[in-house]
Amino acid sequence: MIKPPDSHGTGASPSGGAAQFQRQIAARIARKLDAHARPERIVWFGLGMMGLIGWSVTVPTLLGAALGNWLDRRHPGGHSWTLALLLAGLALGCWNAWHWVVRGHDD
Repeated sequence: MIKPPDSHGTGASPSGGAAQFQRQIAARIARKLDAHARPERIVWFGLGMMGLIGWSVTVPTLLGAALGNWLDRRHPGGHSWTLALLLAGLALGCWNAWHWVVRGHDD
């Protein structure tokens, strides 16, 4: 994330921090303009992001179900480890997907 420099109202010329901030903003604008100039790249990026989000939810969910199944076979009891860990894996996967989506919007 780009953070603006601390300004103390010193006026005329930008300080080193302000110049660096301006370069960061210019680079970010150039990336966005480049992305808009190539719509096919946006389509592939979107498909790639869908795949990344899908796998980031699927893998923890399946790992939770597999671990729960293993625990149910090793330590049978009154409650289902498979269901509990499947839901925990799903929650972790959804949090992970949310993290990737937010990270994608920050770029």
